[in-house]
Amino acid sequence: MPTHDPKLRAWVEINLAALERNLRNIRAALPPWIRYVAVVKADAYGHGSVHTVNRLMFAGADAFAVANLHEAAEIRETGGGWPILVLSAILPAETEDVLEYNVIPAVSTIEEVERLAETAAKHSRRITIHLKIDTGMGRLGVWHTQAAALYQRIRECPTLSLGGVFTHFSSSDSDVDYTAHQRELFLKTIRTLPHLPLGDPHFLVHADNSAGLETLSQNGPFNAVRVGLLQFGVRPYAGSLLDKVEVSPVLSFHSRIGLIKELPAGTSISYNRTHHLHRPSRIAVITAGYGDGIPTSVSNKARVLIRGQRCPILGRVTMDQTVVDVTDLPAAAVGDLVTLIGSQQHERIDVREFSTCAGQIPWEVFVSISKRVQRRYLTDTAL
Repeated sequence: MPTHDPKLRAWVEINLAALERNLRNIRAALPPWIRYVAVVKADAYGHGSVHTVNRLMFAGADAFAVANLHEAAEIRETGGGWPILVLSAILPAETEDVLEYNVIPAVSTIEEVERLAETAAKHSRRITIHLKIDTGMGRLGVWHTQAAALYQRIRECPTLSLGGVFTHFSSSDSDVDYTAHQRELFLKTIRTLPHLPLGDPHFLVHADNSAGLETLSQNGPFNAVRVGLLQFGVRPYAGSLLDKVEVSPVLSFHSRIGLIKELPAGTSISYNRTHHLHRPSRIAVITAGYGDGIPTSVSNKARVLIRGQRCPILGRVTMDQTVVDVTDLPAAAVGDLVTLIGSQQHERIDVREFSTCAGQIPWEVFVSISKRVQRRYLTDTAL
């Protein structure tokens, strides 16, 4: 149940027990040799990195993946012993930090390889890296036809240790055929790389995220998956290998009614008069707006839950307040709980519904919830 602290104006609740159950259920659905790489970039998709990572460590994650060195440093302060893969390019000024925080850079270019090898040699150390291969994303990674040359240069560097190879699917949530094509291209590429230790359980071969698992072959060399959104209770599209895995939402988003007033029919409300009242209306002003993470794109479109009933947003979402129609909910009162994402009684608004109204994707909704929105962590034991 959402908290009833009457002083909270906008907050999210993070159910860490649900997070732990999700991880365990996902692992149970995967082949036993698959390593679980928990993707916790962007402050664990807005769920809060420190608390989330702590619970995932406890629950049995094998490794973590982040976007940058700052995120990696935060995890390293949380606990040692877990491999941390940095998915984005390492800036030249950050190269020394790779050693300090003992992280695994993903490399795409010879320039990165040379820089990392030189830094490792200067400190008489070895750096473990993963080679990223571009099979059609067109972003990071060495283009697949050039992978052999980069791989050979890595093998020539005694201060570098290749700990894995991976790619990134561009359309795993929307195009099964293209995802299968990328997978085959990746497999064809890595099988041409001489002496690549495929089959070694310590050498990670990974391509799949939460949505890409439909085309995961249990007979191939893949031995790791990168799980992001699914562990937070958001399912991939229907048809995925993990579509039937039981997962529960981890995050819910709440506010309160700050004021209720009556307005006559014919009144135009909000900035730029973006809603016209066609009947005498009772409106509630809730204490959250786009400064808290309610996107303006849900204006006049989304609904919220009050006393278990869906109530429409009226007019344009403003920075600190949002207007909601409670004409058909006479019991609504100042101070009432308002749920934007989550459950009340028998009604639910999940993040996919909310993100569809916003014209966004669930990832974007989560990371857009601002820092002034308090995070409240529920730490019950996962049964």
